[in-house]
Amino acid sequence: MLKLDNIHISYGPIEALKGIDIEVEHGEIVCLIGSNGAGKSTTLMTISGILRPFTGDIIFNGKSIKGIPPHRIVEMGISQVPEGRRVFPKLTVKENLEMGGFSNRGNFESSLEMVYNLFPILKERYKQMAGTFSGGEQQMLAIGRALMSRPKLLLLDEPSLGLAPIIVSKIFKTIKEIRSEGVTVLLVEQNAKAALKLSNRGYVLESGSLVLQGTGEELLRNEKVRKSYFGE
Repeated sequence: MLKLDNIHISYGPIEALKGIDIEVEHGEIVCLIGSNGAGKSTTLMTISGILRPFTGDIIFNGKSIKGIPPHRIVEMGISQVPEGRRVFPKLTVKENLEMGGFSNRGNFESSLEMVYNLFPILKERYKQMAGTFSGGEQQMLAIGRALMSRPKLLLLDEPSLGLAPIIVSKIFKTIKEIRSEGVTVLLVEQNAKAALKLSNRGYVLESGSLVLQGTGEELLRNEKVRKSYFGE
């Protein structure tokens, strides 16, 4: 479904991604793990069209999307949930979801029903201002907003960040449910153990370079991963 081929990204003189190659197949959950500053969020923003690589290519469903503006990439079937959720605090839950469905007006009601089935609390509180929600509820809203465009590929950036363990467990369970709806998932996550348990495959980024890749089970057993990310 998705292929990143020799992607280089720089912020001025600082090279943030150093020729990375990543593949995501239909129906997979694939995770990117790594420390802060490794290039994980940069990778997602490059796929979304927010950042443009100066070398390499991004292929989505057989077509290059390099240089295509973000709103067109959403229309093609890629949607991103940003780190920190970034809901519109002074808009209601339903208004936030409407913002996510701007490119999917023909199927708005069916998309809304799908989101409400995944997150019943959003249906119960659809008139409530998003800024009054807890962090976990805002994360549910951010994911729901991204799903309103009916993406083929969902990019999730640190969905567990700052959330209580019980809420993290619910979010990860929902990610499985989203995959069962036919949505492929590329997940960036600092909770490496939880991400690898959830994922079919994973990649490890360090200082903008890919240093390891394998199935979720292989990386869970990898000595370097266990030492660096599990504290073992």
